[in-house]
Amino acid sequence: MDLSVSDLSFCYPGNAFRLAVKSLSVRAGESLAILGPSGGGKTTLLRLMTGLLAPDRGQVSCGETDLTSLSPELRRRFRLQNIGLIFQDFALLDYLTVEENILLPTRFNTKGSEAATTARELAERLEIAPHWRRLTNRLSQGERQRVAIARALAHRPALVFADEPTASLDAGRRSLVMDLLLDYTRKNKASLVMVTHDTELMPLFPNHVRVEELTA
Repeated sequence: MDLSVSDLSFCYPGNAFRLAVKSLSVRAGESLAILGPSGGGKTTLLRLMTGLLAPDRGQVSCGETDLTSLSPELRRRFRLQNIGLIFQDFALLDYLTVEENILLPTRFNTKGSEAATTARELAERLEIAPHWRRLTNRLSQGERQRVAIARALAHRPALVFADEPTASLDAGRRSLVMDLLLDYTRKNKASLVMVTHDTELMPLFPNHVRVEELTA
């Protein structure tokens, strides 16, 4: 699914910080990395592109859908059906197991054995299958991060947004995660937007931009 942003403007109430993006686009099957320092607006931009925040002005289009024209409830429904989100703080439900966390988005999408098979395949590939029945609050930071990544892909979203998805991983598992995300994007004709401060990942992205350039 294509993604496009135009004339976007946003500020938090009572805060001097303002984010303004003239234009940004990602075509289906392509990936984009957005770099920049902490506090530069990367996470805010990601939240605007997913409809978690509503802009003061401008448009975010996902395929034929203008997210900025939808009510909060319709934006939520669109996310559940079409978007995979990898949060920087993982946003896992720690009273659920690894299996239950990964399968959570599929309650609103894929049903039955197909969902279970997809979830298990992701767990195997991300090397968290041995923890399948374990509560996520008993996992390491790196393991929790990989659970969050599996959960984001389990319902086969057309758009994937990742906020520092490799921050808690060693070099080997960082490569494993990036291979999975980029492979998923190509095979499923999805759009991937990843924000990161890790410049070592840039050779993996033909398309990358610094957040300062977007807001200049």
